[in-house]
Amino acid sequence: MSYPKTNAAGGRSKGGRCAALLAATALAGSAVLLAAPAAHAEVVDVDYQCKTPIGNKGAVSPIDIKSVESGGGHKLTMSFQKGVSSSPIELGKGAMKPSALIKLGGAESGDVTVTGPPNSEAIPANTPIKISDLSGTYTPKKSGKVTFTASTLTIKAMGTTTTCTPKNNPKPSLTLDVKAAGGGAPSGGAELPQTGPEDSAVALGTLGGTVVLVGAVGVLWLTRRGQVRG
Repeated sequence: MSYPKTNAAGGRSKGGRCAALLAATALAGSAVLLAAPAAHAEVVDVDYQCKTPIGNKGAVSPIDIKSVESGGGHKLTMSFQKGVSSSPIELGKGAMKPSALIKLGGAESGDVTVTGPPNSEAIPANTPIKISDLSGTYTPKKSGKVTFTASTLTIKAMGTTTTCTPKNNPKPSLTLDVKAAGGGAPSGGAELPQTGPEDSAVALGTLGGTVVLVGAVGVLWLTRRGQVRG
């Protein structure tokens, strides 16, 4: 049986070492790309201007929007880190019911409604109303990068309705790369392949696999060449 020729130190040929190094580099690069995150979230200050039954009020609250995959959709949770608006009278336990809209951007448009439970404790008069976490479900209709931005907040209490609208045109609190059920088309109309980070990683991973195969062919060629010379 013949073996590939070795150098003076008894190691593999230079060509074989290069092919192996190329294959290892391609695999490592693919692994890093495939692990790239598909979501970005940040806390954003939202300047809410509220129209109440007794006049206008305003307050800035940092808003956080999180997402957890649930079936074919995403469960969204919107959190308020500070209270907004206030009431001239005490709001008893369960007297206040909040809801809000999350504005979609990027590959999708429209709004997602999120709601929360009534207040679990009484809210004293003339104090900021702490909004409980609001949640709702978003189901992608199109594939691509979608942004989620805090929009209108509605507070119902004691038979009245207070509407709070962001004044400062806030940035998105969350960005996701999503895929529609059944492979919906990206925004723009035509059926095109998704070009977000996830698909790019897969494509580059495939390229890495091609490089690995080329490297393997090179090793076989060197082996056969060594056999012929031997």
